[in-house]
Amino acid sequence: MAQQHREMTSTGTGTGVPSGTGGGAGSAGEVLTVYLQEQATEFLRSLRLHRESSADTQGAEESSAAARSLRRAARRISGTLHTFAPLLDADWSSALRPELAWLSGTLAQEHAYALRLERLSGALHRLSGTPEPSGVGVGPGAGAGSGPYLGAGAVSRTGVLAASAVSARRNAWPQATATVPGPGGTGPGGPGGPESGAGGGHRGATVRGPAAGATLRGPAADTGPRGPAAGATTRGLAVGAAKAAALLERQLTLARTRAHSAALQALGSSRFHAVADSVAVLASEVPVRGAAGHDLRHLAASAEAALAEAVGALPLGQAGHPYNAGALVHGLGAETAPDAQDAPWLKVRSLLRLHRYAQEVVLGHAPPQPRVLDASHALNVHREAAAAAAAAAQAARTPRIAPATAYALGVLHADQRHDVEAARFAFQQAWPHEEVRAR
Repeated sequence: MAQQHREMTSTGTGTGVPSGTGGGAGSAGEVLTVYLQEQATEFLRSLRLHRESSADTQGAEESSAAARSLRRAARRISGTLHTFAPLLDADWSSALRPELAWLSGTLAQEHAYALRLERLSGALHRLSGTPEPSGVGVGPGAGAGSGPYLGAGAVSRTGVLAASAVSARRNAWPQATATVPGPGGTGPGGPGGPESGAGGGHRGATVRGPAAGATLRGPAADTGPRGPAAGATTRGLAVGAAKAAALLERQLTLARTRAHSAALQALGSSRFHAVADSVAVLASEVPVRGAAGHDLRHLAASAEAALAEAVGALPLGQAGHPYNAGALVHGLGAETAPDAQDAPWLKVRSLLRLHRYAQEVVLGHAPPQPRVLDASHALNVHREAAAAAAAAAQAARTPRIAPATAYALGVLHADQRHDVEAARFAFQQAWPHEEVRAR
């Protein structure tokens, strides 16, 4: 295993980088070398902290924080190698980039499953009108995924706007649908039937989603006389929500446990040792090569152009309307339909991340532009909500679940897809208006 090298100063230069030259490839190489060495040092420091905290039985929180820091450093190194590849050794860069992506993806799974469970649990409590248990909606990552729509800790201006818009829409839905029974009670989707999972989930998501969301928040918490039909419906939804929460907890906790085991196995593998050795070498020597016609700003502009092209392919005109229901267009379609419509937004998220990292290299430690932060936050919420909706749909496909459980999962699926729509609206509000008009 590679040992941690001493921290490099800002005067360090890589192989073949002439020090003190003004402009051209030499100056670009110096700046790129300093940035990569800083990230490599952060990678090695986080790795050391992760080992020390993992050996301590009381260091679970410190271990998780170190793993996140390790993942951030790996993402930044990989993104920088991708954007500024013409300034680096091609063979070395193309060999290290996929290994860093593998490491970052492996370490991200456990945190993603925990955040998904927290988000879905908070949504179920909110929809059923019951208070959340202590610990839900707080802690690391809660701001992005546990609160309604854009998170309880959302601080972006566009996030607050989208949350208010969709909340107002839900409150505006007629309350006359409060006594509509669950879709699994009639038809072929009865207990043990072939559609008790997927059919009930999608039917609840598309047909009764918004109305059911308003019903769960209001009448479910109302103890006054509402009539026998409304009382029976309220009790059935409460039972379905409880069973849906238990099913999701079992499935996501199992997935999180497996992801934790996979992360531990990866950190002890020879493949990771090779990655750590390469990063340790990177902390002292960066294989920069001269490339005529390329500099940092030119390559960063290329990354920004790729982002602008991907944004231009998004339906921003539709996303500019807060009630367009675009995220539920394929609610009853094929299983892969939501993934197909989410893919362009996920691509923009990846390209926006590369743009941010490129700006960190070019501008140093200057803070990102507010629009970039707001857009990044909206796309992060978009990905989390889409993944949570997929988890609810997958749980609804569980064989032999009760109709009330399938219906609750369908309502939960619709709720998360509405979060997806709200995040798209927030991104459209955060992105420069001249680009939106051009679209």
